[in-house]
Amino acid sequence: MQFVVLILGIALLLFLIIRVKLNTFISLILTAVLVALGLGMSPAKVADTITTGIGSSMGELSIVFGFGAIIGRLVSESGGSYRIAQTLIRVFGKKRLQLAVVVASFILGMSMFFEVGLVLLTPLVFAIALEAEVPFLYLGLPMVAALSTTQAFLPPQPAPTAVAGALNANVGQVLVYGIIVAIPTVIVAGPLFQKLAARYAPETFVIKKSLPAFGEVKQFNLEDTPGFGISLLTSLFPAIFMAATSIFEIATKTTSITGGHGLKAYMAMIGSPEVAMLISLLFAIWSMGLHQHRSMADINKIVGDSLKSIVMLLMIICGGAAFKQVLINGGVGTAIQHLVSNVNISPLILGWIIAVILRIALGSAAVASMTAAGLVTPLMLATHADPAMMVLAIGAGSVAASHVNDAGFWMFQEYFDLTVKQTLKIWTVLETVLSVVGLCCVLILNAIVH
Repeated sequence: MQFVVLILGIALLLFLIIRVKLNTFISLILTAVLVALGLGMSPAKVADTITTGIGSSMGELSIVFGFGAIIGRLVSESGGSYRIAQTLIRVFGKKRLQLAVVVASFILGMSMFFEVGLVLLTPLVFAIALEAEVPFLYLGLPMVAALSTTQAFLPPQPAPTAVAGALNANVGQVLVYGIIVAIPTVIVAGPLFQKLAARYAPETFVIKKSLPAFGEVKQFNLEDTPGFGISLLTSLFPAIFMAATSIFEIATKTTSITGGHGLKAYMAMIGSPEVAMLISLLFAIWSMGLHQHRSMADINKIVGDSLKSIVMLLMIICGGAAFKQVLINGGVGTAIQHLVSNVNISPLILGWIIAVILRIALGSAAVASMTAAGLVTPLMLATHADPAMMVLAIGAGSVAASHVNDAGFWMFQEYFDLTVKQTLKIWTVLETVLSVVGLCCVLILNAIVH
């Protein structure tokens, strides 16, 4: 019975978002209420369940997302991201432009949302492609592969951070493992896939002289931008703090430094996403703001604009968390656990499959991740699967097969000036390759670690 309600609920959610065009957050909450009733939950407990789901996700995420958005906007508005990209391109040279673009996109993707990174880097990479006289997709595909991979695997990005919280995984550990998984994934889904795509869709690999989607693009004089070192440090500050905690745990052979004393207590504090983001934000306000002779009024305007840009993303994730809580309290997760208890399949693969199905059905990687997390939690606990590995497996599944119900699909089509058919042939396949390769890397790493 639970599976019938789940399938009908997902179908309803898909109908509301795609056909009715109802706001995703409203659709998620409405579906959560109806699914809760369908699962036999007491009407008196429905509101409390939804509130619990939203509250459990917002405590950490509001700080991580909000501060992360501000840091990313400060780096981009100051010209720091422009400096990073230009420096890497100069260092690597024109013969290794793809590598330069991948490194720049990977670095910036760790501190910026996919949409922000795409808007920021597309005009820059397009200008480089024009100067080098190569097709835009030659450099564009490695760029989006790196951006998409960081969104799937690396905290403090929204989906992996949210799923890590839902599964009680160590965020620093997720980050370290995520980087190990992300590097080969980007290479395969970026430069290597680009060669394959150029063969089966050669009509898309043409040299374009303009991009209709971009009007006036903010220009920077390189000498007026922050230095490469300080720009890079500002972008990577959150990741450095969170990774340092995991490295400290490994070096001291400590399973967990939470609740420790002395140095362990301080390492636990600065390694927590909230404190790491706070310290990083304060540094960014100085390095990309005050140090660049910006007034506090200018900085506060950037803060306000960046927070406005993530409101809907936060609401959607809250809706996904509410839906997840309904599924947990309604017994769907337990039912799935019983269903697969006698199935000889890795819980990591199962988590990936569930995330893929939800991604295809709903479009949103964040919603797919959070919902999948709720469904696999009982199974993960029963099989003692590594929570950090499960976060990465779900992250890999959440980016598969992006199509017309995903905002990223339309952004890619618009920014790269492609038809819908061409976008399906390039973007949808790229995301699927990224998903499959990511899962393979997670399984290999899990076998090595455990």
